[in-house]
Amino acid sequence: MNKDIATPVRTRAILEKYGFSFKKSLGQNFLIDTNILKKIVSFANLGENSGAIEIGPGIGALTEQLARTSKKVVAFEIDQRLLPILNETLSPYPNVDIIHNDVLEADVQKVMDEKFYGIDDIMVVANLPYYVTTPIIMKLLEDKLPIRGIVCMLQKEVADRISAAPGTKNYGSLSIAIQYYMEAETVMIVPKTVFVPQPNVDSAVIRLIRRVQPAVQVMDEGFFFQVTRSSFAQRRKTLLNNLTSQLPDGKQKKEEILRALSASGIDPTRRGETLSLEEFGRLSDELYPYFH
Repeated sequence: MNKDIATPVRTRAILEKYGFSFKKSLGQNFLIDTNILKKIVSFANLGENSGAIEIGPGIGALTEQLARTSKKVVAFEIDQRLLPILNETLSPYPNVDIIHNDVLEADVQKVMDEKFYGIDDIMVVANLPYYVTTPIIMKLLEDKLPIRGIVCMLQKEVADRISAAPGTKNYGSLSIAIQYYMEAETVMIVPKTVFVPQPNVDSAVIRLIRRVQPAVQVMDEGFFFQVTRSSFAQRRKTLLNNLTSQLPDGKQKKEEILRALSASGIDPTRRGETLSLEEFGRLSDELYPYFH
């Protein structure tokens, strides 16, 4: 059994050997607690025929744990300085491929077709760089990749927003955008002390499991998301105010918006945060004919 990468002593030794300095711009915080890494991997329920996609492997601490529990690991790393380090730390694991690319620009589907041939069960498992967490998750969902789900570490505040329920202060267009595709739950809170360097925010691990069907059936997904974003444009405003100020020609179409609200059984003075996904689905379908 190879010695774990994620101990404070080994992490320090690796960083010193390569003279590595952390780049704030890349949101680099490395985990130095093996037990937490093992827990993160356990939330993904990987088997010997599973594949794992990792984003931002750092020096390979999580990658190593994934390599031990799955058939194949593909990790996207944007920072060229980490490539020689990963080459060394992951040399005991022939089932790992490192791809030097920004995952936001990568053709992830193409990579999956090439690297996961014959593997049906694929999870994304990552300690995401906090400054691009939301764009990365949204790209994975909007690209409609054939993944079972995502287990990722992110800023606790973002995790709270993703898994929020209607009527709570954290519930917003991000909650809806993700819960439309996935079932979301926060599975673990992670203290600052298990990272180097220590971030100045608390972290959480969130698990997203793909729904067989989206949470609601709507006429037009793009328009549904446009309606939900518009409804939260200014949280203190009523639904009617937000929709008239945000939707194209909304001010001219105030009567139509009122008609759609009435037809969906929704009081125009309610606020966006009180509506469930089902209510947003009904509302966007009623509004759709007036805006197309």
